Amino acid sequence: MESFPTELGILTCLAILAASLWIPYIVGVNTAPEGSLPADAPDGFTRIPNPRLHRPWVQRAYRAHLNLLEQLVPFALLVFLVDRVDGFTALTYWTAIAFFWLRVAHAVGYITGKAAFPLRSLIFTAGWVCCLIMAYAVFAARF
Repeated sequence: MESFPTELGILTCLAILAASLWIPYIVGVNTAPEGSLPADAPDGFTRIPNPRLHRPWVQRAYRAHLNLLEQLVPFALLVFLVDRVDGFTALTYWTAIAFFWLRVAHAVGYITGKAAFPLRSLIFTAGWVCCLIMAYAVFAARF
C-alpha cells in the first residue's frame, strides 16, 4: 500500500476549511440584531444576501471565505500537479504546512478584525509565495 503524502492530507484539511468557512457568515446573517437590516426590506425578508448590509465582522467572514477560495484553487491544482509528476520533497512538505497555517491565520485574523492592513496582506502574499514554491516544484520535477 502506498503512503498518503502529507501534502495531499493538508489539501484535504484545506478543503474542509473551505467547506466550513461559510458557517461564520451564516451565523452572523442569522443573528443580525433587530433593526440592523434596512428598513425598506420586504415584509418577512429578514435575510439580506448582500454582505455589505451586515455587521462588519459578518462582511469580513464573507470576504475571508472568498479569499480562501481564491488561493485554494491554484494551490490545489499545483499540489495535484506535483503529485502527478512525483515531485513531493521536503520543500513541498513544509510549503503545504505553511500554506495551511497561513490560511487559518488569515481567516481567523480577517473575521476577528485582528489582522488588519498590512498584516492580512502579508499573510495573503505569503500564501501566494507558497503557490509559487509549489509551481517551482512542478518544474523542478519535470526538467
